Amino acid sequence: MESELVLHNGGCHCKNVRWKVQAPTSVIAWKCNCSDCSMRGNVHFVVPLQRFELLGDSDQFITTYTFGTHTAKHTFCKVCGITSFYTPRSNPDGIAVTLACLDPGTLSHVEIRHADGKNWEDFVHRSGIASQSKIHSTQ
Repeated sequence: MESELVLHNGGCHCKNVRWKVQAPTSVIAWKCNCSDCSMRGNVHFVVPLQRFELLGDSDQFITTYTFGTHTAKHTFCKVCGITSFYTPRSNPDGIAVTLACLDPGTLSHVEIRHADGKNWEDFVHRSGIASQSKIHSTQ
């Protein structure tokens, strides 16, 4: 599911955390059932780290939660508590952008897929999600 890269903007509820990300207008988003994502109702898409940028003084409003292997870095706003992005365990070289935290108007299509976080190793092996944080020559 490739399309031209555009600039998307987004952030948390209180707007203290703001970011921009280059991503296609058509994305594959993942609805995960791991213990953390299922409690938060997280649906996200993954981009290479190089295509994500925090804006202004957003870093002053971010705190991080980790658990288990501590590979995933669940970042959230210290003021409103929203996780608008995080570093996923499946893609430690990328960023998972929370779909609901994207400013409206720049996506043309979203395909939502199930991420089996309860069976993480098997899911990562068969899903191909790890490739979503890589820059491909056609992007």
